[in-house]
Amino acid sequence: MIILRTVNDVRDFVSTAKGRGASVGLVPTMGALHDGHLSLVEQAVKGNDVTIVSLFVNPTQFNNPTDLATYPRQEEDDFKLLAKAGVSAVFAPSVEEMYPGGPDAQPKHEFDLGHAAEVMEGKYRPGHFQGVAQVVSLLFRIVNPDRAYFGEKDFQQIAVIRNMVKSEGIKVDIIACPIKRADDGLALSSRNALLTPEQRAVAPEIHEALKYSVEYSRDHSVRATHDTVVERLNAVPELQVEYFEIVDGRTLEAIDEWEESPYVVGCITVYCGKVRLIDNIAYRLPK
Repeated sequence: MIILRTVNDVRDFVSTAKGRGASVGLVPTMGALHDGHLSLVEQAVKGNDVTIVSLFVNPTQFNNPTDLATYPRQEEDDFKLLAKAGVSAVFAPSVEEMYPGGPDAQPKHEFDLGHAAEVMEGKYRPGHFQGVAQVVSLLFRIVNPDRAYFGEKDFQQIAVIRNMVKSEGIKVDIIACPIKRADDGLALSSRNALLTPEQRAVAPEIHEALKYSVEYSRDHSVRATHDTVVERLNAVPELQVEYFEIVDGRTLEAIDEWEESPYVVGCITVYCGKVRLIDNIAYRLPK
């Protein structure tokens, strides 16, 4: 595995690989890797001749400066994990390399991300998805991958990236990979490392509430299902629901009746102490 620090080095590496007919897979990450990331890497390694993983904590997608400052960083450990996983190359640039002159000096470009970027995370974190689209589109143009891999824990993000790829005319297949969970059900996230032992002990209640609500939904309304999840989680010390939305899994439009869509997903964000955790679950899957 080689470590690439500059845009030119990545382009040279990819050009050489594609020159010999190799397919290229990209796994964009912000580092602090865990088994969830490695499950994406595993699929990328299986599905491509060359796999590149990016490690870059992107400042333009953080609304809260404290959140950016405290985001876990463990570059050397990440390199060891990726080498063991069979990755061909790691792209680990500086902020200056990605944004010459700094993020604020970049030409302003408003991405057409559609309705999917305006709800849920888009409502509570204004500008977040424009920042995501900015860095992901930049990575796609630098790496020029055939396929890019994203985890379904970030369900809304995948929908937004698909919209961005379509509106920008970028030719890449977006591969959505299943959520990887700890044995107690907690969705794996780099932010889990910020939980205290007491918070880590109660955080699995998020998935437990969602699982319970799937069975509950079979003979209860959308509103009742929503309310039972929120009430159950808010009753747990250290947990506070920021939002829980039950939506059409394709458009992310909120639904009022189960019959409105053949594909229904519940998306939730919960504060565990000061740590913001997201998760989702399917209520109805497309046939």
